[in-house]
Amino acid sequence: MKPARFKSLDVFRGLTVCVMIIVNTAGAGAEPFATLQHAKWFGFTLADAVFPSFLFAVGNAMSFAMKPGVSNKDYLLKVLKRTVLIFLLGYLMYWYPFVHQQVDGTWALNPIGETRIMGVLQRIALCFGIAAVVCRYLPVKYLIFLCVILLVGYWSILMAFGLPGQQLTPLGNAGALFDQAVIGIQHMYKKGHGYDPEGLLSTLPAIVNVIAGYLAGLYIMRTGDKPKLVRNLLIGGALIVAAGLLWSLGFPLAKRLWTSPFVLLTVGIDLLILGVLITYVEIAGQTRGTKFFEIFGKNPLVIYLFSELLVTTMQLIKINEEGLYDWIGIHLFQAVLPGAIGSLVCAITYMLVCWLLGFAMDKKNIIIKL
Repeated sequence: MKPARFKSLDVFRGLTVCVMIIVNTAGAGAEPFATLQHAKWFGFTLADAVFPSFLFAVGNAMSFAMKPGVSNKDYLLKVLKRTVLIFLLGYLMYWYPFVHQQVDGTWALNPIGETRIMGVLQRIALCFGIAAVVCRYLPVKYLIFLCVILLVGYWSILMAFGLPGQQLTPLGNAGALFDQAVIGIQHMYKKGHGYDPEGLLSTLPAIVNVIAGYLAGLYIMRTGDKPKLVRNLLIGGALIVAAGLLWSLGFPLAKRLWTSPFVLLTVGIDLLILGVLITYVEIAGQTRGTKFFEIFGKNPLVIYLFSELLVTTMQLIKINEEGLYDWIGIHLFQAVLPGAIGSLVCAITYMLVCWLLGFAMDKKNIIIKL
């Protein structure tokens, strides 16, 4: 029997996509609000919480999607297919628009040798692929043990293999050194900078965000007493947040390094949010505002991909040497609402444009499972 779907989980997933688009598309012409920008290195902002929450939502969805009776071969082929597809879409997104105009006016292909290999979708793909395999074959207690190993092991690797005295710096951390050796600087974030916030090594602790989402989903499905469920989610979330903050005294919070305390903090926050949403949606039976986020949650990867490709396309259209999206932000939104508020309203407007795609797909009952 297929487990009942919690609407609050769909709302949670949609909320992460909504905020992710707002964070990624701040209007030009003014500095965005600080909390909507990623921390420069150490620290924590609202923007930093979005991507790990999406990974947590991936794990949630996985717990409901696992069907009994599926053979190992069919399951692994499905996981592999989805992992490769999402990774490839992420790679093509960074290669897009595939061509550029040269000085002499002719067009040439963007060099594959300078295309970023890792990124948001690529991390989602790898974390999903690995988590989907271990969650199928390992019981809960071993999954928890694996999470501990990944978090403590990642900390140990950074301390042991980073440059002495520079283990937590952008260029001296073990993840940056590993990515430079395996991927190459030209294939990394803002090629030539020497580190990648979605690099290979820092994918290890990010897997924990997906496993945590999966375990939360299992607990939600198996707990019929909803008040007890909410109470335990809130207590568990608060304890994990406290553990992350305590660990951060010796191992700083850093989204760009995806440090282990950062994982604990974001998992704890996600559990707290889920507890609130389940109270609002499932227990109180409230629906006001939920449909908006459910539309994002039904096709999250498609809408995210659309949001990235559309803004890139708009930037290709130049008005007085300004990309169209930047021009709109500066000459329309900043003209009416100067400063950070104008930047935010521009991003919210763009998010609503992306929501319209989801709304149209929902009207036609189109769900694309990447």
